[in-house]
Amino acid sequence: MEFLAGGRAEVRITRADVGKRVSVRRLSGDREGGAAFTDAVGVLTSWDEGVLSITRRSGECVRIEESSLVAAKVVPAARPRRKVPSAGARELQEVAARGWPATETERLGEWTLRASVQEVPGEAGPPGVVAGRRVGFTRRGNSVLPLGDPGVPLDTALERIAQWYAARGLPPVITVATGRPDADDALAAELARRGWTAEAHTRVLISALAPLADTDADLSRVTLSREPGDAWLALYNRTGDAGGPTPTAWQVLTGGPSVWFATVRDEDGGTTAIGRLVVDGRWAGFAAIEVAPAERRQGLASLVMAALAERALDEGASAAYLQVEADNEGALALYERLGFTDHHGYHYRRALPGGR
Repeated sequence: MEFLAGGRAEVRITRADVGKRVSVRRLSGDREGGAAFTDAVGVLTSWDEGVLSITRRSGECVRIEESSLVAAKVVPAARPRRKVPSAGARELQEVAARGWPATETERLGEWTLRASVQEVPGEAGPPGVVAGRRVGFTRRGNSVLPLGDPGVPLDTALERIAQWYAARGLPPVITVATGRPDADDALAAELARRGWTAEAHTRVLISALAPLADTDADLSRVTLSREPGDAWLALYNRTGDAGGPTPTAWQVLTGGPSVWFATVRDEDGGTTAIGRLVVDGRWAGFAAIEVAPAERRQGLASLVMAALAERALDEGASAAYLQVEADNEGALALYERLGFTDHHGYHYRRALPGGR
């Protein structure tokens, strides 16, 4: 990794470079014969209180003390690929889990138990949430991710899962991927045989990232930020009527390797469209693409996705993914027009009361 400029190592990045791909070298200790250095390449996701956070393509976050920097520079983004990426179901499941992180997790062998419990006090809660209850924020954040072997027989695993979720006031739910060789079709069959019911069938779509940014539309209409502001939350359909998200919802929404929120507002200041992006290595995950009912069929969803895609390209991503419920015909038609194709499906299996 070359850092020398005119024979001297230089730190050529500032806080203004947050969001860009950078290459850094830092002093990591002493070794026999001289100092030891460590190099890192990734997206500079934050620079606060003397600490830099760099997210590598693998999704790993590296924290670096500013005082240890020896050299650093912005790395030009690689030429974007326009070919639909190749990936297994497991890779995308892991990426998607990092992009929508639960607030609490526990391992069971290679399985991950996830919970994102929110307290909804008072008389008003988010749409569909009864006030004064402990509920989970989204199925994804409150379900088991069964990648690999749980390390115990299935029935034992299911008993432990039921106990873990019961302790949190939640029903036991397992996310089951289907439709690819490395998916969970066999597990789905075993759960069905034990009476676990299927719900919320979802499709995972993928695309090359670069074509999504190809547009003649005015991207300056889209405001990008690291956190969801009031305008964004006003349209988000899970918390918009509650005066803001619960702390749990906020933690999930803003969690992930490199998260961006897009907002489009009209001349009167009203929110017309929003979207969420998380960049994780080569992958750019799109979610919460919402358009105000009165503003639909005007290309605003495509505009939001183009702005987010452009930002993801700047951070070195090359592939896109999103998750959409299988019965959402309007969204599916939009994404297919934009070039997304099916990758795999998943659904949730829920234990019936009294079942295993």
